Amino acid sequence: MAMIYRDSDANLGLLMDKQITVLGYGNMGRPFALNLRDSAFPVLIGNRSDAYADQAYRDGFEVAAIADATAQSNVILVMLPDEIAPKIYLQDIAPHLHPNDTLVFASGFNVAFGFIEPPAFVDMVLIAPQAIGTAVREGYVAGKGFVSFVSVGQDASGEAWGRVLAMAKALGALHRGAVELTFQQEAELDLFTQQALLPAFHSALQTAIEVLNREGFPPEAIAMSLYLSGELGYIISKWAETGIIESLKLHSQTSQYGTMSRIERFREVKLRRQMEAILDTIRRGNFAQEWAAEYADGYPRLEDLRRRLEQLPIWQHEQEVLAITQTDQSS
Repeated sequence: MAMIYRDSDANLGLLMDKQITVLGYGNMGRPFALNLRDSAFPVLIGNRSDAYADQAYRDGFEVAAIADATAQSNVILVMLPDEIAPKIYLQDIAPHLHPNDTLVFASGFNVAFGFIEPPAFVDMVLIAPQAIGTAVREGYVAGKGFVSFVSVGQDASGEAWGRVLAMAKALGALHRGAVELTFQQEAELDLFTQQALLPAFHSALQTAIEVLNREGFPPEAIAMSLYLSGELGYIISKWAETGIIESLKLHSQTSQYGTMSRIERFREVKLRRQMEAILDTIRRGNFAQEWAAEYADGYPRLEDLRRRLEQLPIWQHEQEVLAITQTDQSS
């Protein structure tokens, strides 16, 4: 069984004499900074001069260049995009680290695949929310917190576990429990969800749309029935609250029987072999290198994939349905 940490395991006093810096004020940096400030910890923002820095100023934070912010701090939260972080780390972060500083990552990606290698004299820890940035902030404000993974990859100070748990508590990451994972495990799990589970779901959805479309169902009705009504999203949200088995009991008897009696049929599809191959590619570091090359080239394939997806007829019908439903809601 994995170790799970709660608020009672943390001592906020370990952060009281620390200068905390959040590097990057984007998707995860802004919620982290706001949560820390609301937990009574002053935060310095490290960011280049851009729209994110402007937002940080409007939110009332002091903003400095990344190199300057790092040099002034003891606890440095690296909230930069995975593909951008290695270059900035080498140029603006690594030269300004001090013995016993604590580097906090929200993703294990760069450490797990060797793009960032902190010096032996700093603590290296992980607080990886299992939620998008807006949900991290909303969970904190609501007093519910959010589920996260935590890890210590390097303990130079001898206090790394105390520091990461104190930081996690201040962020709201221990309210619902934080599961201990290694940097490698966190990175592999995250990539596996993105590359195995979500593509399988998208593929199943597109196949269902094609079958129903060929059988003459109106495209608008297909999109509404399969996902735009919000019913599917509501079902999945109940999985998170009560678990899959308990949530099934909220469905009609017809729905329960239809779902459970047909699950086995889809196990005959070669999903297992495909998912095992994807996990192997992730673990070998092949995807990490592929993504690094994609970033270096200026994201050409990513842009092409977006264009191809947007040109599918179903997504055009999707926008028509959304326009109708949104108009009805505003009237």
